[in-house]
Amino acid sequence: MSEPGRALKHGGALAVCLCVVVSASFGRHKKVPPPGPSNYTPVTVYDPARSPGKDLQDAILEATRTQKRILLEVGGDWCIWCHIMDNLFQDHPNLQELRESHYVRVKINYGKDNPNEEFLSRYPRIADYPHFFVLDSKGALLHSQDTGVFQHGRTYSLKKLTGFLKKWASAKAQADPPARPPSQVAPRPEG
Repeated sequence: MSEPGRALKHGGALAVCLCVVVSASFGRHKKVPPPGPSNYTPVTVYDPARSPGKDLQDAILEATRTQKRILLEVGGDWCIWCHIMDNLFQDHPNLQELRESHYVRVKINYGKDNPNEEFLSRYPRIADYPHFFVLDSKGALLHSQDTGVFQHGRTYSLKKLTGFLKKWASAKAQADPPARPPSQVAPRPEG
């Protein structure tokens, strides 16, 4: 085969290879489509009969699908401040929208009827209720929050609670920052 024929044959093969590589690379950079409809039902009541481990597993699947963080709300129907917190969200739709757009919410019951000790033993000790745990989309603890710092008289400070939700909100287009290793999470006080 002559030199020009050989060059043409090798050049054609090179062009085919380039087309395959370029088209494969474009396929990797496609935008991820928005998540479709969900079968997830948020846990919005303190129910002693629920399994918090199962609820968390369901929340992790939803948080991964929607690129949100998980907000565990620990309390009970016996807790007056839990009701005040719920009323604050009901009375302020913008606050509720902020929470729902960045977090998959799971209420965890704590009470005499079911303290969920085994489930809660993996998190820092809780001093008062309600209490928030912010988890990344994989379920790793990012932050433990005493809600007493949000109290303002006989209610909660809308400004402080909004600031907290914004500070820990998911950046949907970005990955969650690495969770703090257990050694950096505040230890549970004795007693």
